[in-house]
Parts: sequence; C-alpha cells; structure tokens
Amino acid sequence: MTRFEQLYYTSCEQGLSGYSGFQFNAVSAGVNAETRQAVEALSGYEPPRALVESDTPESLERCPVNLCYRPYDPAGRRATAVCVRYVGRDSARRFGNYFAHALHSEDFTAAAEGMLPIEWWNSPAWTSEVSPSTEIPALAAPLPGPMGVRAVSEFLRVHPHADRLPELLAAVFGALTDHGSVVVVDRSTERIAHWFAAVSYLLPPPLARGLSFATYVFRPARSRLHLIGTVPEAQLTFGPDDEAAYTVFDFARGMFPEVPVDPLTRLLTRIGVGSVRPVWSWTADYIRGGEETPEAWHAPVAAAAASGSIPLTAVDAHAVIDWLADAEHLGARRAAVAGDIHREHRDLDDRRLAALSAAAKAGGDLAVHQEIEGKLHASRMRAYAAASADAVAPVPITDPVARERATALWARLLRDGTRNPRERTRLLLWALGAELPVPPEVLAEETLTLARALLGALSPAPKLRSEVTDLLAVLPVMRRSLATAVEEVLEQRAGQEQLFSQFPAELLREADLEGRPLLQEHRLRARAEREPSHTVPIMFKILRIRGQSSPDDELLRSLWRQSTRAWTHLEAVRIAEGLPTEGPVDEAVGKWLERALRQPVEDDDALESCLHLCRLLTRPSRFAWLPEAAGEYVQITLGLDDSLHDLREATELVDAFAVPKARSWAAPAALTRLRLVPAMLRLPADFGRLRMRLTALSNRELALYLSAVGRTVTRGGQIDDVALGHVAAVVTLPTGAALSQTHAEWVEAIRTRPLGRWPVADLERLERAVRPYRAELADRYAEDVEARRRGPWSLPRSFPFPGRRTKSPAPPTPDTGKSPGSHATENSRKEKGR
Repeated sequence: MTRFEQLYYTSCEQGLSGYSGFQFNAVSAGVNAETRQAVEALSGYEPPRALVESDTPESLERCPVNLCYRPYDPAGRRATAVCVRYVGRDSARRFGNYFAHALHSEDFTAAAEGMLPIEWWNSPAWTSEVSPSTEIPALAAPLPGPMGVRAVSEFLRVHPHADRLPELLAAVFGALTDHGSVVVVDRSTERIAHWFAAVSYLLPPPLARGLSFATYVFRPARSRLHLIGTVPEAQLTFGPDDEAAYTVFDFARGMFPEVPVDPLTRLLTRIGVGSVRPVWSWTADYIRGGEETPEAWHAPVAAAAASGSIPLTAVDAHAVIDWLADAEHLGARRAAVAGDIHREHRDLDDRRLAALSAAAKAGGDLAVHQEIEGKLHASRMRAYAAASADAVAPVPITDPVARERATALWARLLRDGTRNPRERTRLLLWALGAELPVPPEVLAEETLTLARALLGALSPAPKLRSEVTDLLAVLPVMRRSLATAVEEVLEQRAGQEQLFSQFPAELLREADLEGRPLLQEHRLRARAEREPSHTVPIMFKILRIRGQSSPDDELLRSLWRQSTRAWTHLEAVRIAEGLPTEGPVDEAVGKWLERALRQPVEDDDALESCLHLCRLLTRPSRFAWLPEAAGEYVQITLGLDDSLHDLREATELVDAFAVPKARSWAAPAALTRLRLVPAMLRLPADFGRLRMRLTALSNRELALYLSAVGRTVTRGGQIDDVALGHVAAVVTLPTGAALSQTHAEWVEAIRTRPLGRWPVADLERLERAVRPYRAELADRYAEDVEARRRGPWSLPRSFPFPGRRTKSPAPPTPDTGKSPGSHATENSRKEKGR
C-alpha cells in the first residue's frame, strides 16, 4: 500500500539540525533533501499583525490556517500537502513560531485513495505537537475532515456572494491553462477552504489534482500557486509587473474582477457541487484523453450530463453536436448521444440536425437517423411560414424527389395556407433558401401582391421589417414589384414623398428606381429629411433628374424644412460653387443666399466660412444673383476684412471700422469683435490721432485693447516702437474722455506702471512722446528718470497725479485676474521695507 512520508517543521530545541530554532523536528525514514527543501519552501507563515502575540488557545484558534498543496507535475502524481498553524511562542518564549505538518508522496493520488487534498481541511491527521523523536512513521491515507459535498453546498447556499462562483471557477481554469494566480479573500480561512473545495469539486478530476493552492498567505504577491487564500488584514499589494498575473476575488469586501465565463464553467456551476461527482464518473466514458482546456472538456461533460438527463443549454447542445463529427472513439455511443440531444432540443437548425443525423447513422442507429431526416423535409416549411418557436432556416434541397415534393407543398401553402403578409414573405424566403425551382411568372405575380399588401400596412412588426429586408436583398423581382406598387400610389395621390420614409418604400435603392424619375425625386426628398447633412448633394441630384440648372423656392423649402429655412455658410458655399455661373438662376437662390449671409457668426471658424462665401460671391456672375442689400453686405464685409490686412496704421484701422453697419450686421460685427483689436496691436500707431479715436471703440473692444496694453507695460524687457505708440495713446487719452470707471482705472494703472520699472531709455522715449499732449505726465516720467540716475535713495515714494485716485487698486484685468497696478503696489511696499 502506498503511504505518505511525514515531515514536521517548526522552531524547536530538538530536531535534525542539531541546534534550536526553525528546523525539521522530525521526518519519516527515507525523506530526501529535495523533499525537505520543497516542504521548507511551502511552510513559511506570517500571521496577521493583530494576532502576532497570540499565545492562548482561544487566540491561536483565531489565527488563519494554511492548508497548502503543491503538485510537481500536471497530473499531480508526485505532490506535497502541508498544514501550517500558528503556535505563537517558541521554546524561548519568542512570538512568531508556527508548526508545519507535511505529507509527501511520489504517487499522491494512489496514497490519498481518491480523496482531493482540500478534503483534508481540519483532518484529525494533522498535528501541531513537537515529536520527541526525530523519526516519525509513514502515514496511510489521512481521514478526511468535515469538508465534503454537503458542507460546501450548505456554505454556498448561505454565502451572500455565492453567485460569483462561475467567475471564480473560470479564473481558476485560466490559471491552470494560461498561468497566473487567483487570490481569494474572505473573513476566515475556514470560508476560504470552502471556496477552494467548491472549485476542486467542479474542476475535472485530472485538473483538480494538478491545482496548487494555499488557504492562507499573508503576502500573496510572493506566491506563484494557482489558488491563494488570504484574509482582509493581509497585504494585498502587487507591483505594476505583477497585477496582470493575479486575479483577486475579495469576498470579504464584495469586490470582484470581470472574468469571462466559458460555457463549460456555466454548465458545471449549473449542475452544482452536490450533483457533479456522478457526472465526472460518467464523463470518463466520453473523453478521448489528454483534455486540458475548458473548450476540450465542454462537449464530453455535456454529453455525459445529457446521458444522465441533466438539461443542457443550446450552447451545450451545439458544442456536443459540433464535437460528434470527429468523435469516432465513441463507437455506438455516438448514436446514443445524437438521440439524447435530438429528444431534448427541438429548435436546432438544419445544419445541426444534419450533423445529428450523420452521427446517428455513423453510430448504427438507423431509426434515429431516419427520424431526423424526416423532420428535415416534413415540418420545417410550415414552421418557418408560421414563425414557430422551433422554425429553422431553410437549406438547399439537392435530392430531385425531395425538391419536387417541397415545391408542390410550397405552392399549396402559398395559395391556401397564408393568412397575412408576413407568412407570404417567409414562404418566399423559404423557397429561395431551399432553392426551389419556382417559375419566374409565379414569383412576379406573388411579389407584386405582397408589395401592395405591405404598402397598405400601417405599423409592421420589427420581425416583418427584417424579413422583407432580407427578401429584397436576395430576390430582384421583389424590388421591381415594390417599385411598381409605390409608383401606383404616387400616380394616384400627389405629394406623397413621405412614402419613401415609410416601410417598405424606404428599402428601395437608387438603382431600383432607374427610369422612374417621379420615384427618384421623391426618394431623394425623403432622404434629405433623414440625412440633413447630405441635403446639398441631394438637391443637385434632383436637379439632374429634372434636367434643370437651378432650384426653385418650392424645392428649397421642401429640402430645408427647419424653422429658419436658411442655409449654413458651408451649405451656401457648396451651392454657389455647384450652380452654373453662365446663365441665370432662380430668384429664390439670391434670397436664400442673403439669409445665409446674415446667419449669426459666433466664432472664428464661422467667420472664416462666411468670408469664404463672401469672396465666392464677388465673382460678377454670382454677384448678380444677390439682392441689392445682400450685395452691399458682401462688399462691406470684404472691405473690412481687406482693411485688416492692407492698412498699415492702427488709427486708420479704427476709422475703417467706424461704419455703422460694422456693428449691426453679423459678419462685420464678428470681424470687429474678433479681429479688430489684435490687428490694431500689430500695427504702429499715430498715437496723437489714435488717442482721440479710442473712445470710438465699444466697451468690450476698449477693454480688450486696454488689457493688451496693460500686459505690454508690465511684461518687462525692452519696449519696441509699436508697443510704445500704443502705450502713449492710452496714457495721453484726453482729459474728459468718455470712459467707464473701470476703463479709467485701467488707464490710470497703465500711466503709473512705467514709473520706477521701465528701463530708463524706454521711459525717456515715453516721456518725449507724451510731452506734447500731457506735459504734467511727461514731467513725472522725467522726474523718475532723473531720480533713478541720481541713485535709489532719490526715488520718490509715490507718483501722485493731480486729480487722480492713487490709493484704490485698479480692477482685475480680464487676462490675469490681477489689477494692472498690483505689481506697482507690491514693489512700493518692498521699497518701504528697505
């Protein structure tokens, strides 16, 4: 009889090493060094921090128990099981001691007498007592502990997260086949052991014997076993390179990964722990040997389950059917499997029924074979026409006699058995799928009858819509019949373009309407309503169908139905480019172009689109399309845009934008709002003139201008001539200029900022520029220049200006959120501190 070698490992005074400390206290005779090294590697134990100083029986009982199993080959023939318990203090009264009891065998399965290692949880065979002798006897198969099928079934019945078992089992399958580890966290190792047992019972026995596990590891990231248990107090940290290798199921916190569940796992968990063991014994008759992956095990397990009257899902049945084609090793059992599947699954498609029929024939059961063949030809047509639950798609009938009989049955059903358009549709589809030799004239007559009936239906069901779509895709005569039926309706009642937005006319393609201009135009109008972004090319298609060069107002109103009835700038561009420039266009085109020009312009992209349209319309042939007011709009807009590029002095630019319509019309207003101030700041300024024109700017434009100039005076560095001119224009604004309080405070901050901060040379240039217009301000600048040349102790403590408030800070600028004078105030405080 095969027995287990035993090994005790703990911190003790007497053992194999000859000195006190962690060592093998006792081993069975014949244990080699390799086994001792393997056991020592599995025996390490680190208790949760809160339980390190446990030394009473009650506290030690709360410490996690590690039942560890390590097979050394995929079949689990040579393997080791270890039970590690925390025992608190060692003989020197130091905490951290544990006791590992290991069982090792070179033929573990035989020695265990069929038991799974997890069934040794809490087995009476395990000990944590030090042996007085260094040699202990080999052990027969240990008695199982309380862990068993009933215990696991009851555990799953009451556990709040039992529904996660399929994902856990799928993850373990992945660890076994693709490598990696699964970590299970729960409140106790007792609960963890039950999860391990559930997985072990549900795994195919060969895979279960090859599953390595440990019910407790304090640092799971240091373990490479397939299944690792731990408690919430443990360290669940993984390095970036390790995260992909560990799949964590935290049953204590209710946190779970997303794991795809394969069909075998669904089948096994549906069978359940309590019923799966007989299935594994039956499965032995169906496997070929060497199955490893869930995909390879699925069909044999499903076939075994079906033989035991366990219901299969369609996925299971399909897997069995696909597997049967190459299952020669089953012999006569192949026919039995086909019979089991056929009796329980009546909704199989023809391909799978044919596969079952072939399997029954190969297995020698002609009765089952003939039964299935009869179904293939007797009931599928009626079921398909009625859309029964067991209806299957038609397949080509190649036998001449079967084709003749099926065609006769089809004709009778079409004549006498159809009650509604859907049944007629499905019968036509069935004839096509079965490749019946139906005369063309019969098809033409039947499809026209169907098309007329469908146009009279108000709200067809989604399934009928789908089936008619399928019919149109495979039966060209149906398309011709539908176009004829739609044309009949349009000729009887004008203004029915919405018909092409309704079923089934919406299914007609452009090619189906060749030679039918009335249908082509109505179809395009309906498409424009469904796809407004394609309205422009649709309009030109309609014009080509009509043989016209220009749209009229009726066509435009029918295509652009929105409340504004206006083109976007981009649409107007595409239309202007597409209309012929030689020859007249309808008067409506000019009115629609004018509405497009006056569309709101909110941003720079919209402004560019509008400018592009304006440039396009300046061509004389196109300009002639426009009403007089629209032509003026184009000229003013482009004139302002040209001034932004052509003028070379800022005051001229302000004057160019002084036209009243620059603020009342959309595009000129957008040019003023978006581009005037940036263009001004790029140009040199005749500040003697510009200072008189700044108040002509709107409040918003003046704010943008003052903000930009404020940044210029505070940015540091050399001041170029362009910047100096704009600063001079602001600081020399005439007394009494119509400024808001906010603007006035900004101007005051800009006047003050150069004092004590600008380079002396730049301040001198500013002083010279300012003097002809504001002598008192120039004197202040000159005073600052002179004081700074004499030395820092000569600088004035402040620079007051007559009639100006200097104590209140200026309001924040729009760009920085700080007042233009805030830096001046801060530097002044620093000077006082010195």
